[in-house]
Parts: sequence; structure tokens; C-alpha cells
Amino acid sequence: MFNKVETEIGGKKISIETGKIAKQASGSVVIRSGDTIVLVTVVGAGLSKPDADFLPLTIEYQEKLASVGRIPGNYFRREIGRPSDNEVLTCRIIDRPLRPLFPKGYSAETQVIATVLSADHDVLPDVLALTGASCALTISNVPFAGPVAGGRIGLVNGEYILNPTIAELAKSSMDIIVACTRKAVVMVEGKVDELSEDEVLSGIFYAFEHLQPLIDLQDELQKSSGKPKQHVETPPVDEELLAKIREVAAAGMEKVFNTSDKLERGNVYDVLKEEVLAAIDPDGEMSGKVKDLLSAYKKSFMREKIVNSEIRIGGRKFNEVRSISCETEYLPRTHGSALFTRGETQALVTTTLGSERDKQRVETLQGEQTNRFMLHYNFPPYCVGEARFLRGPSRRDIGHGNLATRGLEAVLPAEEDFPYSIRVVSEILESNGSSSMATVCGGSMAMMDAGVPLKRPVSGIAMGLIKEGDKVVVLSDILGDEDHLGDMDFKVVGTCDGITSLQMDIKIDGVDRAIMGKALDQAKEGRVHILAEMEKGISKSRDNVAEHAPKYMVHKINPDKIRDIIGPGGKIIKELSAEFDAKIEVDDSGLIKMFALSGELADALVARVKAITAEAEVGAVYKGVVKTIKDFGAFVEILPGTDGLVHISELDTKRVAKVTDVVKEGDVIEVKVLDVDNRGRIRLSRKALMEE
Repeated sequence: MFNKVETEIGGKKISIETGKIAKQASGSVVIRSGDTIVLVTVVGAGLSKPDADFLPLTIEYQEKLASVGRIPGNYFRREIGRPSDNEVLTCRIIDRPLRPLFPKGYSAETQVIATVLSADHDVLPDVLALTGASCALTISNVPFAGPVAGGRIGLVNGEYILNPTIAELAKSSMDIIVACTRKAVVMVEGKVDELSEDEVLSGIFYAFEHLQPLIDLQDELQKSSGKPKQHVETPPVDEELLAKIREVAAAGMEKVFNTSDKLERGNVYDVLKEEVLAAIDPDGEMSGKVKDLLSAYKKSFMREKIVNSEIRIGGRKFNEVRSISCETEYLPRTHGSALFTRGETQALVTTTLGSERDKQRVETLQGEQTNRFMLHYNFPPYCVGEARFLRGPSRRDIGHGNLATRGLEAVLPAEEDFPYSIRVVSEILESNGSSSMATVCGGSMAMMDAGVPLKRPVSGIAMGLIKEGDKVVVLSDILGDEDHLGDMDFKVVGTCDGITSLQMDIKIDGVDRAIMGKALDQAKEGRVHILAEMEKGISKSRDNVAEHAPKYMVHKINPDKIRDIIGPGGKIIKELSAEFDAKIEVDDSGLIKMFALSGELADALVARVKAITAEAEVGAVYKGVVKTIKDFGAFVEILPGTDGLVHISELDTKRVAKVTDVVKEGDVIEVKVLDVDNRGRIRLSRKALMEE
């Protein structure tokens, strides 16, 4: 049965309808704002599997170029291959707030697909897809503790704007996506322009308050069109067996908790696991059940220890950051490099400088875009002591790289001041908590090492949360185990002046303003501490780009001379590029950008370009070659490709009967420029120099 509901958010109408298309899905909705329309479908295939210990949930988001009336630019002229980075990032934005809301024990294969059917230039489809995914789940038979509303918050001229247009975002100092339930904020993702903690917090909760009508909308649609939910049996806990495990493992778990080193802690836990199995299940009849309960006991033991004893794994204080060491110039041939180590997390980050041609070109719904700054994050298996196939960047790699990208973009110099393309690559060598934040710190240092004039250094820190009843503990610089056992992963990036990007995911019902404010304040304290440690490795950007970086030179010529530097069929510019091993770019205004491998080559190239494009100056003296003899005078090439006429009367101080009596083709003579008319014709004189 067809049903449609609508409301107004941020001055824009949003409607959600169901029952018209994709009716064989478990749940499907079409969500619309302006001319942007997204179809979201949910399919829960079959019943939960009793023996499954995970939720096989997949989230897909796809942008169809037909939605903006364009044909794909690839060879096949269709959307094929892996999703674009933007599609992957939107998948993650949908996945992260929804995944924790499925009940424990639900394990049916579940797929959510969001498809952009139409898109205008005022309404971005990603937050519509998030809300649509929540609504499709809400009205389906899939058990889901939603609904969730998604929106984007901007800040223009001191005013918060909900779901700003693309034009408004271009002027906004904030671009944050917020997901919330009726009770609290459940996900935050975005970038800001060095704003204060209070400004960011106010923006997030402005969005929370103004997104509530979208929750009402989904509840209304569920009442009229919702299907009965699949019943899920919550797996019972064998309390008697758990009590035995607690009794046997208590002393050993204390040792696990007090072991600082990650690998050693894992070994201590493995030994404890064998001891528990030998004591409780010597015949191995229920080893899987014992291991699961021991893991659950480990989590509850560590949470209680942290909350009640006010001490963390390895003995750190709640706001204490692990020891940091950092150095630059680690690699001799890169343009910039930094090795950043914080505890057992280590990132080797490089910076490479390139030319205009090295910019990344991306096909999006808004048209082809170019990215001058690129950051790539790699998480090889050896960094966590594993062995597995290398399959290219995962969704996690792309998400972590994007978080670091947003955090560093805010401090990049303007392109007119630093025209290089910049690529930063982070290789995670060790990981035990927040390798994305190590990437931010190492990326900032590597760019300064390469001579990129950053406005200010940038650092990042990952915050955790443990909430037991009324007790709330915020942890700075969390370990991998603390991330696993905690209730929140909150990453904050920024300078000493303010925040540049942030990302928050939670595993509980949500966080209120007080908890988030405490986390932001504690994050600032940690961020400033890390910046001070980074300063020991490098305190400011180098005055010049690295020795092995390309040298950039600019020369402005008369646009009429562009044809001289290009040459017929590009002959001249190709010869120059090959001779000087350089990249040469010429725009229509006559601005020539040249990238050469060394300063010497760059100087020589500029000299050649000046010679080719030089223009004759009245009164200047040139040594030229006689190219053509005519009865009325001789044409002399005074500059490459530039000829002038020496009239027969200007060849000598005495009367000349024949031009060839004075000069012949191929002769080299000195001449003076008498005049250049408005058609570019040059009048030369040999006589004027003889008289002088």
C-alpha cells in the first residue's frame, strides 16, 4: 500500500514514501528533498542462524550518473568496478550509526542498498541516504532499534545551517554530518575550520534538536506501513558456567590487565585461556562456549577495573597519552618524511610534491573535480602481527585516510602561494590504537619536512568512553583493547587554535552534551600535549622545498606569444620538456608554470623560455641573423621567431645602391629597434648604430 509522509528541515521539504517501487524488498523507501531522490532498500534473507556469532550486514551506496543527466566517462560508458571513494565513505556514514542498533542474536544475512536516482546541485544525497536506510529498516521485518535521523550542519557568518546547499558549504567554516536517535547523538563525522570546542559542540546539538522531525516522520510511516518484526531470541547466558570461569580466571585476568605490552598481554591471555579450558572443560566438549564466556568476562573485568579502580590497562591515568617519539628526514630520497611513534602505534609518512598534471581527477555527481591534496592510508597485515593477502585499500583504509585528509586540509597553503600538488602516504608499521591519528601527526611533520608552508602543525587523538550506570570515564589516547571494550571511539584532529576534523562512533544508546563536551575538552588537552612532542622533531616548515623535490618557476608572457612556446603540433614545448626533463604548463592568460628536477635546470629552462617569448623593445640593440634579402631591405631575426625589417636606407650612413652590397643572407649584424607598430611590425636600423 502506497504511503507518503513529509516534513520541513532547515527550510527544505523532505518527503519519504513507500509501497510504489521495489515492493519485493523486505523494506523500501524513496526519500526526496528538492530534485534529489534516493531509493533505499533492505533485504533480510532468511532467519537468524543459532550458531552464528556475528551480523552479516552489508551496506551499499551507489551514485548513478543518469541522475544528473551524464554518461560515464570511462571506456565502457557504464558504472562498473569498485565504488568510488565518495561512495565508500557514504557507505561508512550509513553503516556506523545503524550497525549497533541490531539486537544481539540477530544474524540473518542483511543488505541495505541506497541508490541515487536524481540529484540536483542544492541537496546532497548522502544524508538523505542515511535517513532513508534507517526508515527502510524501521518499516521492514528486520529487527532494528531505530529510527535514526541524519543531517549535515554548516556555519555561515556565525549562523548554523541545517543541510546547507553546495554553494552555502563553499562559504561554511563547518561541514559535519550528524546522526541521532530521539534520545542522543550516535555518530559524528566532518571537518571544521579551526573552530573552538564550544562552537563544534553547539553545532552538533543544533543538528540533534532540529533533526527530531525526521524521527517523527519515520515513526509515522512505520505505524501505517511497517511490517511485523522478526522475533529474535537473545542468546541465554550460562550463569553457572560463567561463575566457574570467574572463579578460575580472576587472578590471571588481573595479570592480563596489568600487562602493558600488547603482544605480551595477548600471550598472557592465551596462557590463561588454556588454564581455564583445562580446569573447566578438559574433554573439550564445550571449548567454544568457554572461550566466548571467558572473552565476555575479560571485557566486563576490564571495564569494572577501569571505572572502579580509576586505572587503565598498563597503569595509565585516564588523561595520560602514551610516550611519543618522532623524527623527520627519515628517508633520504623522498621530498619529505616522518616517523611518528606513540606507544605501540607507528606510522611512516611520506610527502611527494608534483605539478598541476599530478592532481587527482574524480568524476562525481557535481561534475569532474580535481584534488590538489591527496592522502593515502595503508594498513598492511604485519602491523598487527598477521599474515594475509594484500587486496588494495579496504573501506576502513579509505575512511581513515579521509579523516586524516580533512584534518590536514585546513592548514594547507593557498594554491597561488604554493602551486604544488601534494601527496601524503601513511604506512602503518605498528598498530595498537588510533593509527589514523598517527597518520595525522606524521602527515603534518612530513609536509613540514618537505617545505610545505603549513599555517600551523596539526595533531590528532582518539578518545574512549566507558559508561557503567551513572559512572562515566573518558579515556585519552585509547589502546586497541580499550576501543574494543569501550562504548565510544571519538577521534579529534586540530591545531593549537581549534578543531579541524572529528569522527565519533558509539556502541551505546548515545551520548549527551555533557559527555561529549568533556571528551572534547580532554581531547584538546591531549592534542596540545602531542603538538609539543611533535615540535621536538620539527618545529616549523622548512624554508625551501626538499633537495629532490621538483623546482617550481613561473613566467608570464604575452598571450600572443603562447603559439611560440607551444610550436606547431606542440613541437617546441615537447622539445623543451625533454631537454630540461621538466613539466611545462601554459594557460590561456600566458602564465607558464614550470617544474624541473633541479634549480639549475629550472633556471636554464626559464632563460630559454624568456628567449623564445621575448618581445622587441624600442631603442634596444640586438645581434641578429639576416634571413631574407629584398630589393627594399633585409629581414633580420633578432629573437627566436621574431624578424624585423632593416630598410635599405637604414643599412649604412652612405647611400646604398643594392642591399647585397652591404649584407648577405646568413650574416650576423647588430641592429637597433626604431619602432614597433600596432600590428607588431618591427623597424630596425644598422645606420643608427654606426652614427652613434
